[in-house]
Amino acid sequence: AQAGRYWRRAQGIEVLMDDRKERPGVMFADMELIGIPHTIVIGDRNLDNDDIEYKYRRSGEKSLIKTGDIVDYLVKAIKG
Repeated sequence: AQAGRYWRRAQGIEVLMDDRKERPGVMFADMELIGIPHTIVIGDRNLDNDDIEYKYRRSGEKSLIKTGDIVDYLVKAIKG
């Protein structure tokens, strides 16, 4: 439910939402295999702190971004 809200606000960014009933490790491995450059993970633990996890594939760097800032952050990271 939460992921769909951000997906709808993606502002023209191509989004692949993986909502399969798989373990997270399987989904992360598939993202690496197909070369997804920017990944966000929306999980209950981080949402409790109003955060979403962002990972940039090229550097492997992970960041926690506030939920209200994630769409603008992605637009800047992708188009920036």
